[in-house]
Amino acid sequence: MAQYLKKASLPTLDRLQATVAPDLDVAKVAQAWFDSFAQHAQAGDPAGLLDLFVDDAWWRDILSLTWDFRTFYTKPEIHSFLTARLAQAQLSSLVLDTSSTSLQRPYPDIAWVQAFFTFDTAVGNASGIVRLVPTSAGEWKAHNIFTNLEGLKGFPELVGQFREQQPNHGKWYDKRRRETECLDEDPKVIVIGAGQSGLETAARLKYLGIKTLVIEREPRIGNLWRKRYEALCLHDTVWYDHMPYLPFPPTWPVYAPAPKLADWLESYAHSLELDVWLSTNVVSTSQDPTTHKWSVTLRREDGSERKFVVNHLVFALGIGGGLLNMPTVPGADEFQGKILHSGNFTTGRDYVGKKVVVVGACTSGHDVSRDLYENGVDVTIFQRSSTYVMSVKNGVSTVFGGASLSLHVSEVGVGAHHLHTHTAIYREGFPTDTADRLNASFPNFLNHLVQQRVVKDIATKDKEILDGLKRVGFRLNYGVDGSGFALLAWGRGGGYYFDVGASQLIIDGKIKLKNDAQISKFTKNGLLFDDGSKLDADVVIFATGYGDAKDAVRTIVGDEVTNKLKPIWGLDKDGEIQVAWRDSGVPNLYFMMGNLSLCRFHSKHLALQIKAKEEGIFGERYSL
Repeated sequence: MAQYLKKASLPTLDRLQATVAPDLDVAKVAQAWFDSFAQHAQAGDPAGLLDLFVDDAWWRDILSLTWDFRTFYTKPEIHSFLTARLAQAQLSSLVLDTSSTSLQRPYPDIAWVQAFFTFDTAVGNASGIVRLVPTSAGEWKAHNIFTNLEGLKGFPELVGQFREQQPNHGKWYDKRRRETECLDEDPKVIVIGAGQSGLETAARLKYLGIKTLVIEREPRIGNLWRKRYEALCLHDTVWYDHMPYLPFPPTWPVYAPAPKLADWLESYAHSLELDVWLSTNVVSTSQDPTTHKWSVTLRREDGSERKFVVNHLVFALGIGGGLLNMPTVPGADEFQGKILHSGNFTTGRDYVGKKVVVVGACTSGHDVSRDLYENGVDVTIFQRSSTYVMSVKNGVSTVFGGASLSLHVSEVGVGAHHLHTHTAIYREGFPTDTADRLNASFPNFLNHLVQQRVVKDIATKDKEILDGLKRVGFRLNYGVDGSGFALLAWGRGGGYYFDVGASQLIIDGKIKLKNDAQISKFTKNGLLFDDGSKLDADVVIFATGYGDAKDAVRTIVGDEVTNKLKPIWGLDKDGEIQVAWRDSGVPNLYFMMGNLSLCRFHSKHLALQIKAKEEGIFGERYSL
């Protein structure tokens, strides 16, 4: 990460030593650049393409040229990538979407022309987004380009005109029974876990024509949401969370309560006719070292077992594999109260009349503490280290709305005077697919620089609540290098809180705060800290997140396979998420994880990789 961030900077007009003419013909600028781009791309000419970029340009590709998730920064890296991949990719049919072209001024000192385009590769259909910046010579060159595989030639998704066409008179129930029980066809893919990540992966695969079986150890789909604490509610918006093929209805609340989402997942699987086995566990797995096929034995609720030989195995167990991260604290056996993890917390009603200490001051810690307070419980939140806090009101609308730099352009038109600044991309009526591409078009390390500005904007709006937290001693940070929550999420899977009310309760002293020392040990009646201070407690709840996803996998595939896996989650040298949605280090073993938005977008990418392998058209991953 450091190699990029130390030298990377935003393309400000001062740094570019450039200006933007008030009568700029945006359409002409975009078309001229794209004509040259298309000419050199179709000719397989890396050097010609390179002349169209500024020196510190970024190119992010998802599968279309690399069969991987890759980001290249600066012209030398881009040149190496294009030299290796451009000829074999065989780009053709490049078309600029002229309706998508606009001048954007996200900040007074930044300007770029943004445009969408489409193209074909040797095996697929792809899309792209480019952002052009002015130069001191008066030319406009690419600073950021994004290319993304959309589909495979000859293998369309079975939707729209490709959906089932024939009427089904009285045979649907039996058809679904036989499909679900895999009586006529064995699955080619087994997906472990029927949360949103597993269901969305299964849906994408089903509608690419790949028989997929989802197994879930719980007796109902959605139980992992139902079993969380009652107060759990999504902090990102409905527009950000839509699911593939079946978006939430316009009546859906902006912020979905967990039990409501659980019921939706159940109905989603039914409506899309996904094959799911409930109350099912993996008994054994083994992989053929030559064919890389998986032998998987499953045990169902009635004790019966069935063995399948499948081509692909997908783990969809969530970040951390659903295993609770429970710190070991000396003296726990002496404590006369109750110790639990927030993952096992249900409701504050269970602790009325008790003194409760919540260890951890990020999302779960705040949510649990608030629920306890609202049920009349004496609660203290123990903050182990500083926390990034932004309000849902001011922060979520900016970050998840993409208000800082990304937006679709068709609303503002094309021409000399059309520009846009702050418009949410995830919002009512805006195409989710387009918003996903815009969101993905900023590489994580470039977005890091963007978010440094956004965080300051949010902090200005949140000044009253942040000043109040500082006043009572709550320790704040502003993310990695002041970039907010994004790199915390990519690196740690946590470390932040989107404030929906608990912050004011801490400021008002209604949720007590302890953060001036670290826990030394449990005592008979509570906790002893390393400065000698004590906290009496009847209950200690550890809101300390989840463990390493490998631990959950190890129990299913064993040590030999697990030890071959690459690190799961966190950012690689390109700023791409490790393993999730891409190569795991073990052939034909994949991980689908992330929030609803990430799973919606990347479930398609995972399905396309599997489909390409099934059809024998998957290329070689570019790993240099």
